[in-house]
Amino acid sequence: MQLIAPPPSPAGVPRQLQNLNRCVVMGVVNVTPDSFSDGGRWTDPASAADHGLALAGAGADIIDVGGESTRPGAQRVDADEEQRRVLPVVRALVAAGVPVSIDTMRATTAAAAVTAGACLVNDVSGGLADKDMLAVMSGNSAAYVVMHWRAPSQVMQQHSHYSCDVAGDVIAELESRSAAAEAAGVHS
Repeated sequence: MQLIAPPPSPAGVPRQLQNLNRCVVMGVVNVTPDSFSDGGRWTDPASAADHGLALAGAGADIIDVGGESTRPGAQRVDADEEQRRVLPVVRALVAAGVPVSIDTMRATTAAAAVTAGACLVNDVSGGLADKDMLAVMSGNSAAYVVMHWRAPSQVMQQHSHYSCDVAGDVIAELESRSAAAEAAGVHS
């Protein structure tokens, strides 16, 4: 029987999250008043950071910090507001030694969070919401998560029609975004 070596860890993934031989657990801290997952419980940066520390203490390997809701119908906030919400939380968690992911569709927020110590950028738009995102990601060492996305939250329901093969459609769209990221120089 031939053993297959595990794939290499993506660039930017902290050493403590590499080669764990198990799933990595991500805790989510949404610093938004309109979050669909927690009802806006962590809008204060200090309480959001405390919640992130509690999640890490309970076993989360990485904490994903988001400052803009992506629930259906959500209204976008501007970059300044998003950064006002998330950067103090990112800094506090990084200072405590917690690996941090930033959940953002904005290149400026991604860059600021990586500068503050985030090791992963979780972009629900896969680089489609901000034309500068892939260039920013190609210029730093953080890991980049490309997700499936067709349209902003305000109109996402109008773009939710798929062929008979939903999985095939999603895979094809993800492959396209992955190829665009690689072509832009984002490390795989």
